[in-house]
Amino acid sequence: MNAEFDDLLPGIRVGLDMDGVLADFNTGWMRRYNREFGADLDASMVREWDGLERLTHFRSMSEFWEWARGDVHSTFRDAPALPGAVEAACRIAQRHRLVIVSSKFEWAIPDSLAWLADHAIPAREVHFLWDKSLAGCDIYLDDAPHHLRDLCVAMPEATICRRVHTWNEPMPGVIDIHSWTEFEALVERVAQERDRGDDMEG
Repeated sequence: MNAEFDDLLPGIRVGLDMDGVLADFNTGWMRRYNREFGADLDASMVREWDGLERLTHFRSMSEFWEWARGDVHSTFRDAPALPGAVEAACRIAQRHRLVIVSSKFEWAIPDSLAWLADHAIPAREVHFLWDKSLAGCDIYLDDAPHHLRDLCVAMPEATICRRVHTWNEPMPGVIDIHSWTEFEALVERVAQERDRGDDMEG
């Protein structure tokens, strides 16, 4: 096959979550909520993974998700990109296989695909999975505590990274990531170590 169109990119498989990593989900839903209900919510108010409904008038997360689903499109489509996320994803995709790995309700998948298209994310693969280990990535960047914990157990050979936010905490076996510059540098280190390991095996 012509190398220009080779699917076997020379780099590693880099798995990126969407909400909290690429997309600012909280700002997106809060802007809609503020418009509709005259509230003054701000993303800095989110301090825990569960319990978004406690910031609203909804009585449960089920009610919250029913509202978030929307009549025309969901709040997943409203989310702005987090600063630097799109640019970093594009740079990573030039050297490695960019894989989107996100957990979504079925009704959120079309809007999530549209979001990726709207922001021109050059992913070679897109997976909507509850078990993110099935994507088989070399390095993962996620913000959900339960996914980080599960990935550490299921993928001991992979590099698992926490996108640091107020709603998650450090955990053993997980590398904290505060910026895209930090993550891109880590991706290159992991790729170099993988290359050295392959050379030794060869």
